[in-house]
This record gives sequence, C-alpha cells and structure tokens, in this order.
Amino acid sequence: MSDLPQLSGEQVHELDRAHVFHSWSAQDLIDPLPIESAKGVRFTDYAGTEYLDFSSQLVNVNIGYQHPRLVAAIQEQAGRMATLAPGFANDMRSEAARMIAEKAPGDLEHVFFTNGGAEANENALRMARIHTGRHKILSAYRSYHGATAGSIALTGDPRRWASEPGMPGVVRYWGPYLYRSAFYATSEEEERDRALQHLRDTIAVEGPQTIAAIILETVVGTNGILVPPDGYLAGVREICDEHGIVMIADEVMAGFARCGEWFAIDHWGVTPDIITFAKGVNSGYVPIGGTIVSGAIRETFGPKPYPGGLTYQGHPLACASAVASMRIFEDEGVVEHSRRMGEEVIGPRLAEIEAKHPSVGEVRGLGTFWALELVKDPQTREPLVPYNASGEAAAPMGAFAAACKERGLWPFVHFNRTHVVPPCVIEEDDLRAGLDILDEALEVADGYVG
Repeated sequence: MSDLPQLSGEQVHELDRAHVFHSWSAQDLIDPLPIESAKGVRFTDYAGTEYLDFSSQLVNVNIGYQHPRLVAAIQEQAGRMATLAPGFANDMRSEAARMIAEKAPGDLEHVFFTNGGAEANENALRMARIHTGRHKILSAYRSYHGATAGSIALTGDPRRWASEPGMPGVVRYWGPYLYRSAFYATSEEEERDRALQHLRDTIAVEGPQTIAAIILETVVGTNGILVPPDGYLAGVREICDEHGIVMIADEVMAGFARCGEWFAIDHWGVTPDIITFAKGVNSGYVPIGGTIVSGAIRETFGPKPYPGGLTYQGHPLACASAVASMRIFEDEGVVEHSRRMGEEVIGPRLAEIEAKHPSVGEVRGLGTFWALELVKDPQTREPLVPYNASGEAAAPMGAFAAACKERGLWPFVHFNRTHVVPPCVIEEDDLRAGLDILDEALEVADGYVG
C-alpha cells in the first residue's frame, strides 16, 4: 500500500489553483500545465501529449528524466540513511566533495554544500567579503544569480527591481556582448579589450581596495547565453590578481556538461577563486548546490569559524545523487557527448536556420547551451519584443512559443530569445527533430519582421 495519492489531471489542476503559490507569476494570470510523467528527453501531460524538452526544465535536467541508475542510487541511499545533520561527516558528502574537487580546475579542492544555486552565490559573496575584509561586489548588468536577498542584489536583470533597495555594496558593470555592444566594438577582439578596460575603469573609480569580488556567469545563461570572447576571462583573472580581488565564476547553469566541459571555465583554461554550482551536478533530482573554494579562502577559515550554514547542506540523499550522477557522466561520456552535439549538430543546424529566417539576428553557444536572438529588423537589430516585455507587447514571442508547443516541442524563451538547451544526453535524431520543429515555428516569428 502506498502513502502517495493517485490524482487525475483535473485534480492536480484544481489543487494547484486552490493552494499553490507560484514563483515569478501573477497568480490569477497563470494556468500551469499538469505533467503526469517524464522519461529521457521528453515529458507527458495528463492528456497524453508528449513534449520534446528543449528547456531541460530550468536548464538543469542535464542527464535527462528518470535515469535508472540515478533513481536507483537515490532509492538505495534513502533506504540506508535518508538524512543527517551537517555537523557530522557522512560517506556520500565526503565522496561527492572529492569527486567535485577532482573535476574543478587548479587548487579548488574544498566544497561548501548548499541546497541550490542562489545559496551557493550567497555564501560565495560572504566568503569573499570576509576573506578580503572588503565590502563591494562587482556584478554584471546582464546576469542572474538567484533570488535570495544577497543573490537577487547581485542579479543584473529586471528580476531584482522589486527587491530594491537591496544589499549594499553591489556595483554594476557591462560584460562583453558584441551583438549589442556597449562599447561600439566591431570585432570580438575590440569587444574583449574594451570590456576589460571598462572593468578596469570601474574598479579604479570605485577604489580597488574596497572591492571584495567580481562575480560573473562564465557563460551568461538566462540573459542570452553570452559566450565571452577568447581572452576575456583570462583578463578578468589578471585584474583580480592585480588588485587582490576574489574571482567568482557562477557555473550554476553553465557547469556539468552544459557547455561541453565539466566546468565551462575549462574551455578557456582559467582558474577562478570560487566556482558556484547546482543544477546540472545531479539534474535537479534532489536539491543541491555548492561553492568550490581555493586553498587560500579555505585557510581564512582554518583558525576562525565560517559564519554560515544550512540545516540541509551536504544532505546525504542529495550528495548520493551527485555521486551517482557524476559516475554516470563519466561512464556514459556525457561531457564529451554534449560537446560533440554542439559542434556537429546544433551549431551547424542553427547556422542554416539563421541564414534562412530574417527573424534570427544571431546564434551563439557551446555544447548544449545555445540561444537564437530574434529581431524585428535584421539591419537595425531591433528586438522582436521590447526589453522585459509583458502582456500584448510580448505577443510575438508568445506566438512563437505556442507554435513550438503545438508541434510537440517545449521551448525556453526569455525576452526576445529562444534558447536551445535540451538535456545534455539528447541523441542526434531527437536533436535534429527538435531543430526541425524550431525551424518551422520560426516562420511565425518571421511574420513580425518588417
């Protein structure tokens, strides 16, 4: 006999509307789709409609749904030890920390576990401030770092507006984005050099002795999948070293195979002082995140306590899922597969789509982490919908998304972009089928050009 109820789709919908308070939503204006099941790279609603998932939910189901080895590991751990306070050592946390440190670059060998990415960034900035004795944090305008008090203050996009005034000490800067350059650059090299000079100028006028950290998404996620030009991250590393500033790489979305590397920053051979992670480490099967810190930062808290903690950090069930997930990554070559799909399938096919559709202004990405920027005018680059559009102003993107869903593809859309972010394990046939649907649906977006 199971203690879990068996609800119909109608019951799920009714109870959701009666009792669930949803994030980032006007409660009376949403109608969440009840989902009955998910497997591999697809999920199915209660009407039996199946969707090929080009969103990986929130760009976190890197390993796909219901991977049997990962499900079995969670079941096994639940039977052995379902929970334990973080003050004790446990085998799964120890092994997860070892495996993560082994994959991290340089001397990042110590892991502070959290329950998700926002808490990872929250603790990273706290560590940086205490380590340096400084209070300012530089964060990019085009960024998202989470929704807790500190991480939402770090966030550069409109999601922070309702929480302002927020945590003091955050200073904004512009990161590289050649397609809409803030620096009037005409090449990747100009964009890199001018973005780095802008960062140097910002540090100079803010006072380098007041700056604890620079936080950046190695590859910007929700705000456009902005791949930094070669040399940019190395330049940030050089600036941080010059002024004793902690470099924090937010890899919550970009890490664990998403960019075709264990950590996206490995693509450029740079070692930050802190990496934050979550999402892809176990594909969200159980909530987990963390910060991976350098030896120098760990030593700061050798003789004195670190003033932070979480009841469920290093949770044995979550850590067991991370251990199993990373073993699956290794055994099944998930990192290499993601890289190959980007190089051999997604990149070339999206280049064809870009050439075909006037609504596609630019395509960019790595691994299984890509964006198509949609425009009304390919010459002026006017976005298909205005920045932070809602209601009727956002209708063109809504129509495009609806066209995808009608054809059995679940897209990831944000502002004037659609992202191609399927599970990293997606096979070539499924990937090509999804890209063909995307190609068809873009004809709807083309109707708004001109």
